[in-house]
Amino acid sequence: MATSDAKKLDRKIEQFAEQLPNWAASFLRWLRSPNALWVRIPVALILIAAGFIGFLPVLGFWMIPLGLLLIAQDVPFLQRPILRAIEWGERKWKDLKRWWKKRQKS
Repeated sequence: MATSDAKKLDRKIEQFAEQLPNWAASFLRWLRSPNALWVRIPVALILIAAGFIGFLPVLGFWMIPLGLLLIAQDVPFLQRPILRAIEWGERKWKDLKRWWKKRQKS
């Protein structure tokens, strides 16, 4: 079951990477590669820690989920909760878009 969660999470991250600019997508793909483990873990921990001071202008709360997403690749018990959070966010985003379209027609 954990491997299926890892595969689903990989697919979701790849879908996300496809929507990024080329430079950001290539950096994300490199960061997720097995040989970048020594960079990925510190980057993930820094993103999570910096996210807690999210009230500052450039640093933000957005950094926490990004850090969790990166660290979930190496911590199997985080994969399912992160995957569920991504799926929940996608559903909410679709609901919001549907609501917005309905509101624009009115």
